[in-house]
Amino acid sequence: MSARGFLDLASATEAALIVAAQSKDQRAFGELVKRRQGWARALLYRMCGNAAEADDLAQEAFIKAWNKLGDLETPAAFPGWFRRVAVTTFLMAKRRQKAVFEEIDDASPVASEDSTPEAAAGAKIDLERALAKLSDAERMCVTLNHGEGLSHSEIVDLTGLPLGTVKSHVLRGTEKLRRMLEAAP
Repeated sequence: MSARGFLDLASATEAALIVAAQSKDQRAFGELVKRRQGWARALLYRMCGNAAEADDLAQEAFIKAWNKLGDLETPAAFPGWFRRVAVTTFLMAKRRQKAVFEEIDDASPVASEDSTPEAAAGAKIDLERALAKLSDAERMCVTLNHGEGLSHSEIVDLTGLPLGTVKSHVLRGTEKLRRMLEAAP
């Protein structure tokens, strides 16, 4: 808090911002969005494979979070709670779109750890292109498992998919990625 009783947004902890936002402080929530938008957009981009769609989904997820922030019991739970909001937003969008699963084409190989920055950037692009070639369900499960570090059971809790389906999507999606990224041009 500053001398005038206002929260200093730039130096406030995330927990303080959440408490203020739960009291409908739009400036505090704006700071939360500013801090979390890069992560949210990256997560959603990895799941949908389209930058513009990821931006729209992130915005929609933040609006849902603002409207439901009162449901959050503990500020420390915000990262996982917001991840659930973002993933649910993605799933609902996919249901609305009735997406058709994509076929797999060849992709360029991934750069090694000792690669130049240009090669590493190319490898990231290769990975993003390969992820885009997975089915929506495989891409989502692989992203949540490998990209976000969630366990199969956490993905089940988050998505509502059966455990066997999650395991299958992670296994098949990972194998498809491996084949695409190891393929020589």
